[in-house]
Amino acid sequence: MAKLLAVIAAGERNTQSVLAGEALRQSAARLSHRIDVEIHTAQGAQSPLSAAAIAEADAVLLIGAPAANDARFASRTRVATTLDAVLKDAEAVIRDALGRLSAPAAAPAPASSTLNIVAITSCPTGIAHTFMAAEGLAQAAKSLGHGIRVETQGSVGAQDTLSADEIARADLVIIAADTQVDLARFAGKRLFKSGTKPAINDGENLIRRAIAEATLQGAASANAEARAGDADAAKERTGPYKHLMTGVSFMLPFVTAGGILIALAFALGGIYAFDDAHKGTLAWSLFQIGAKSAFALMVPILAGYISYSIANRPGIAPGMVGGMLAASLGSGFLGGIAAGFIAGYGTDWLNRHIRLGRNLDGLKPVLILPVLGSLLVGLLMLYVVGTPVAAVLAALTEWLKGMQGSSALLLGALLGAMMAFDMGGPVNKAAYAFSTGLIASQVYTPMAAVMAAGMVPPLGIALATKLFADRFTHDERETGNATAVLGLAFISEGAIPYAARDPLRVIPALVAGAALTGAISMIVGAELKVPHGGVFVLPIPNAVTHLVGYLAALIAGTVLTAVLLRVLKKPAALAA
Repeated sequence: MAKLLAVIAAGERNTQSVLAGEALRQSAARLSHRIDVEIHTAQGAQSPLSAAAIAEADAVLLIGAPAANDARFASRTRVATTLDAVLKDAEAVIRDALGRLSAPAAAPAPASSTLNIVAITSCPTGIAHTFMAAEGLAQAAKSLGHGIRVETQGSVGAQDTLSADEIARADLVIIAADTQVDLARFAGKRLFKSGTKPAINDGENLIRRAIAEATLQGAASANAEARAGDADAAKERTGPYKHLMTGVSFMLPFVTAGGILIALAFALGGIYAFDDAHKGTLAWSLFQIGAKSAFALMVPILAGYISYSIANRPGIAPGMVGGMLAASLGSGFLGGIAAGFIAGYGTDWLNRHIRLGRNLDGLKPVLILPVLGSLLVGLLMLYVVGTPVAAVLAALTEWLKGMQGSSALLLGALLGAMMAFDMGGPVNKAAYAFSTGLIASQVYTPMAAVMAAGMVPPLGIALATKLFADRFTHDERETGNATAVLGLAFISEGAIPYAARDPLRVIPALVAGAALTGAISMIVGAELKVPHGGVFVLPIPNAVTHLVGYLAALIAGTVLTAVLLRVLKKPAALAA
């Protein structure tokens, strides 16, 4: 009696995978052989194969492209086939595997130090960190002598998308992302997850860590317990902050589209463009599209994708249901965040604890989890969470709208300093997420302060490279123009290379300038309805109020940063 193993990794074809597994078991029993089957679905691996079973196996059936390159079975006789072949005639597939046992073994392929790597990079806004991480990985792989293909999941969607053939041939998968990335394509591959910053700051070290620490995606990791000491890093990659940023990244396009359309509606029809007196006009129509559609979807999208980040696809429906309830109850973005986490963790708990058996597990993602998850988050939002959070949001909104004098100055300075402190890192994103969420409650002053302050670091550095050239190297002066363009586009990350070379002098100058800009913006009462775009959205009528004061705030912070860089930095010749 032969001892056989089978690994089925067929992407989204969950039901067919289960049927194929059962067909293999029945066919093996008829032929008086034993077979253990591991099935990879969107919810993870079912019946993962143990190390002992692999060691005892006579042959392994690898079914599906991701499974065909499974490194666990390098020393076993392997037979790669397709799901359709198993469904058509499972017994013939098993006979073919048994026939391979009597054939002479092929000589092992020579070991090679060159790896074929595929990677995905993604950040919450999908603009700067996404592409900087991709460039860091590409340069690092080239330096180490490995081949690499990087897919960027940016603000305009996925670019350079990895093909199924590239994934099948890959020796290693690296996910350098600050948001949730769908990993279903990589079932059966060695995979390593990280944030974007390690790829930007030290791509070579990240690749070395990935080679040493990657685990098999979708299967039980034999050395998971051995790396329990790395809990802090894992928490950073998969904790609440990352889930929140995933929700914010999916919400941003709705905020941007809605804000611009509302601004255009007011420009064409005045501040009462939404009145029935204007019904049927272009201005009224633009307001309906922007406010009643795009803005109405903001909170459900935020909640839905926070939940998706936690519980994968089964979490989307409960999250969006909770987000709709949060919006209808008046709890706004705070309620949406609460609903997203309740739906995500609740659905994930249900997914892990409900066991329906191999034949009925296919019902979970399309029936059981959406219904029970929506019921859970809906009842909690209606009877427990919604009303108190709505009261908190109302109080916060009134306080922000009534802010004047020193209170406005302090909040603006705090938000501005946070934007420049780590330029795209957790502190920066916390200020940005707070301000973006308030747009749904018609509070626009924090958004104005945050965007102006976020432009100051690269603009201040670019100005300093022109006025105080002796403080910068030739390369830094050459990239000053590009840094200025990034600043005008509200891409704070343009300042990162300068800050990384001299953080103790550069970062204080950036923080001081950004804090001044944020404070002035709040004091003049500037409001901004669009969460991105930098100076390129300012010409849109009504996109920003108090435009002269807003530009004065931006100029003041930029000049202060440039002057402080002159004072704090040593001449480049001496620093070298």
